[in-house]
Amino acid sequence: MIMKNNSKGGLHIVAIGGGTGLSTMLRGLKLYTTNITAVVTVADDGGGSGILRQDLGILPPGDIRNCILALANTEPTMEQLLQYRFTEGMLKGQNFGNLFLAAMIGISKNFEEAVKKMSDVLAVSGKVIPVTLDDVRLVAELENGTIIKGESQIPVVQQKENSKIKRIYIEPSHAEPFEEVLVDILNADAIVLGPGSLYTSVIPNLLVDGVCDAIEASKAVKVYVCNIMTQPGETLGYTACDHVKALFEHGLKSLDYIIVNNGEIPHDYMERYIKDMSQPVEYDKNQLESMGIKVVEENLVALKKEFIRHDEQKLAEVIVSLLK
Repeated sequence: MIMKNNSKGGLHIVAIGGGTGLSTMLRGLKLYTTNITAVVTVADDGGGSGILRQDLGILPPGDIRNCILALANTEPTMEQLLQYRFTEGMLKGQNFGNLFLAAMIGISKNFEEAVKKMSDVLAVSGKVIPVTLDDVRLVAELENGTIIKGESQIPVVQQKENSKIKRIYIEPSHAEPFEEVLVDILNADAIVLGPGSLYTSVIPNLLVDGVCDAIEASKAVKVYVCNIMTQPGETLGYTACDHVKALFEHGLKSLDYIIVNNGEIPHDYMERYIKDMSQPVEYDKNQLESMGIKVVEENLVALKKEFIRHDEQKLAEVIVSLLK
């Protein structure tokens, strides 16, 4: 059992991704260190975030909000409030936390100052930063030649076309990284990619200028947390090796470890996921090790209502143990 680090500071971990996967992992990591940098994708253009992005011309707040809340030290009522989604009226579908961040942008000099102010208000352990401040759009090219523009459209059109994703890129192609991103990557003890949607949460961060070069130059331990289940519209039929190959094809140069789940999925959950065209991510340990990557196997399954998630505390323990 790894002892929790209750002192200020601790191991410097840079976690790169977006969506539910990243925020889940952050909830566990903050029990072991307060020296966390969450680098978050800003390519989201769907849902409430997409509406605010279009109406107010701001970077999409959803993934940043989730990461701030994951690292926050607040009362449960405050978290419930910031996760509240309006169900009727003109604000139907909007998340209060997104509106809170949008309002903070209105009283701040810029987006990054607003994120810092919100983090201060919520007593965040560590910091949350966007990978870029540029207004980027995610584009996918399928193997059949179809081009899909917009993060929210990629899984929808991919399933309709029934053709694998060949590559992901961003427009504009030369997005500048947020200044702290490269500095924190270079000074990290560990760099953790994932878990989360491979093509729409993890890889978009690697497409920003300088990020992959900084990861390679860093002396940090480099870890990829593989998803437990495949994702319809992105990784149908993918093995863990396929996930890693996609990372390398989009600029990542090396990994030290991959963390994979070897826990069983309950039958009722398995049936439900199979109906949604999803299955456990299989892995070939020998194949991964032949790529120079150490394989860490652990039962990481956590059941959250109808969803399968990573067990946040077990995952954090595994990551921290790699640095001991």
